[in-house]
Amino acid sequence: MPFDQRRINGPEFTVPYCIHVDLNEKPVKSSIKNSLKNRADSRKHIESRKMYLQLGIVSHAKGSAYIEMGQTKVICSVFDPREIPNKSNYTMQGELFCEFKFASFASKRRKGHSQDAEEKQYSLIMQRALEPAVCRHEFPNFQVDVYALVLDNGGSALSTAIMAASLALANASVPMFGIVTAVTAGIYDDLLLLDPTETEEALCMSYVKKKAPANHGVIMQAMLSQHDQISEFFLVGSMDVDCINNSVDILNKAGADIYPVLQDALVKSVTKVLKKKKEEKESE
Repeated sequence: MPFDQRRINGPEFTVPYCIHVDLNEKPVKSSIKNSLKNRADSRKHIESRKMYLQLGIVSHAKGSAYIEMGQTKVICSVFDPREIPNKSNYTMQGELFCEFKFASFASKRRKGHSQDAEEKQYSLIMQRALEPAVCRHEFPNFQVDVYALVLDNGGSALSTAIMAASLALANASVPMFGIVTAVTAGIYDDLLLLDPTETEEALCMSYVKKKAPANHGVIMQAMLSQHDQISEFFLVGSMDVDCINNSVDILNKAGADIYPVLQDALVKSVTKVLKKKKEEKESE
């Protein structure tokens, strides 16, 4: 089926912003190390960006959540359970359908309307991260649809989308064992960067040829902090066992620090709804 470019393009008189950016420009190798030691946002190596949360912002969805972490902005919607399509046999456990998508304007390179290979992979990772937290036995033979849209990709988009989806599921009153926290870490030449930006992720994925192979890559870990259980672990790159063990310890601590923030956002959301219902009841 041909791809309709007109669905996402703007008016004919607009100027693409990509003409002001050299997409083929490569960073100067001599300045890479210095740029990582002194991060652009003045954060420490094991410090996460500040987080902004808001729940229930999509009116037509059963539950929704919006998260900002630095320049990364993700919105997630959850809809009512529906029968599993194309399923002939009865299943005792419900299913989650997750769709991860970058907005066409989220990155420097414009994304298409349909999912590419990276987005399909992220959708499966998000599904695996959320399934252990959802009480799927409560809705047999039904599935819950979860849609995550990245409005601006400023790095660590997958982990941010997983947390947004977890809050949206809780906001939709889907029975859950707990909230899922997700943290990303980038590693470049044995230097760990917690919650990397898009530029830092690209640098960590670049391989520097040396006499001895250096650790490099990106790790994403999703976990149920209240149960001290890891629900998903995703690694891209080349790292030895010691590097992975050290990274997991830092990711566990970072996830434990994020959990109270997500919990507080849920409490405020429930309190706001109860207060609104109380006011409506008194007005009657």
